[in-house]
Amino acid sequence: MLLQLLLIATGLGLLLVGGTGLIRGASAVASRTGVPPLIIGLTVVAFGTSTPELMVTVLGAMQGESQIAYGNVVGSNIANLGLVLGCAALVAPVLIQGQVIRREVPLLLLGTSVLVVMSLDNVLRGASAMLDRADGLILILLFSIFIYVTVGDVRRRREDPLVTSAEHLPFSLRVDGWVRDMAFVLTGVIALAIGGEMTLSAGAALADVLGVSPAVIGLAIIAIGTSLPELVTSIIAASKKEPDLCVGNVVGSNLVNGLFILPIGAVLHPIPIPDHGLSDLVVSLVFTGFLIPVFFIGRSRLGRPVGVLLLLTYCGYLIIRTGLS
Repeated sequence: MLLQLLLIATGLGLLLVGGTGLIRGASAVASRTGVPPLIIGLTVVAFGTSTPELMVTVLGAMQGESQIAYGNVVGSNIANLGLVLGCAALVAPVLIQGQVIRREVPLLLLGTSVLVVMSLDNVLRGASAMLDRADGLILILLFSIFIYVTVGDVRRRREDPLVTSAEHLPFSLRVDGWVRDMAFVLTGVIALAIGGEMTLSAGAALADVLGVSPAVIGLAIIAIGTSLPELVTSIIAASKKEPDLCVGNVVGSNLVNGLFILPIGAVLHPIPIPDHGLSDLVVSLVFTGFLIPVFFIGRSRLGRPVGVLLLLTYCGYLIIRTGLS
């Protein structure tokens, strides 16, 4: 078991290093080809921290480890809302100021609700619950609408705090040479591939050793590891008094996970909903719904007491969830 945990930790480390290298190299290449820094910055917010989940999901779908892929994405979304936002609120109270986040939180609630409905095959059709290719394509179309609305909203609201913070992210300011930029991209892709393969293999082996569902390994271990970029980014943003970037990082990552990464896996290979998988989606929906009154009623403030509540709720969920398998 210790060997499998070590391999998972090594794989997660490669995923994190590979994701960072890929984003830095790709951002620099995009900047050299004339892509505005604003677009690069927002791309990093939306996609950059989700590259580990993308690799684990794609490889999991292709290799038949769909339970780990599912657990990783759904568990990462729950970790982002409970663990990441909770820790960020403990560092500094999060006060939302802009309109972009106020639009994205309801979109996340809608997207998660759609995922829940798509997982009700046994109730609605009397069939085994799964995300098939049609479901994946529908979710990707929803994601395309989100991207279209976001780009239009950003063009109209360049003074929004999230836009201002994203435009000045360090990823968009690299001035290295072409060779170094491409080396970052190539090294990042290789590290992601090796790390994803290592994480999947060790995760499946650990599930066999412990006698639990692979989905639990994805939810409880791999998801936390792949959420580390969001955790670091949000804590730094909170400490620098950039609350919109702090929340935008989490909400944007969850939208990418649920409406793009998981659907990509479903398009490659239908993903059966594991035991208690619907409950995991409902937990994610509850966490998202909790943000509505926090950010839309009163002072739009996520303070330290709420942060403690999020962390305790997340820990309680993990304890209960691992006990069910």
